[in-house]
Amino acid sequence: MSDDNGATGGGATPDYGGRRRAGRTGAPARPRRGGGGPPRSGGGGDFTRRAPRPTFEATPEPESVKPARELLEGILERMGIAGARVRYYKRTEGEYLEVDGPDLANLIGRHGHTLEALNLIFNNIVNAGVKKDRHYFTIDAEGYRARRADMLKGLALQTLERAVREKRSIALDPMLPSERKVIHLALADNPFVTTESAGVEPERRVVVSPKA
Repeated sequence: MSDDNGATGGGATPDYGGRRRAGRTGAPARPRRGGGGPPRSGGGGDFTRRAPRPTFEATPEPESVKPARELLEGILERMGIAGARVRYYKRTEGEYLEVDGPDLANLIGRHGHTLEALNLIFNNIVNAGVKKDRHYFTIDAEGYRARRADMLKGLALQTLERAVREKRSIALDPMLPSERKVIHLALADNPFVTTESAGVEPERRVVVSPKA
């Protein structure tokens, strides 16, 4: 079973045969010269910055979210991030607190590592002392993690096809915990494959295996 708040199966469509074929490393094939295409699963920083920013329908902020939003605004202020605005929205993989501002490159960090660390600390504070009904948010900046999540969902479907076609387990490149969770959720309850996380941080990765 997964230990990234994910599932052992998948939620991808059963029509795996029509999906684009993946490369041999468990990540998408490198783009052809002059063409587009997703990067290897272990990187993605440049790709997510260049990709079009996802559009979201406005989500009314529940009253229960207000303390978390105000907490994040206070943390950002203490970090010296001036002029940042935080808004709430929902996606299929969970609830987001989106940070908008004039210059958030330092908040994102290399390949999103700073944002990942902030996300971990923030959720630990929000859930301190809570034993039941713990509430988790994904902190995003300029749509970085949402774009990354969309790319990872595509990678999950490509890996699903390859694992079934080749009838063997496929190990993806090492990922951050939040990124592994996206893969697990994308393939949750899938009738063809199971997923699990293997290895030790920072080399921990998702393994997609065909069901017997």
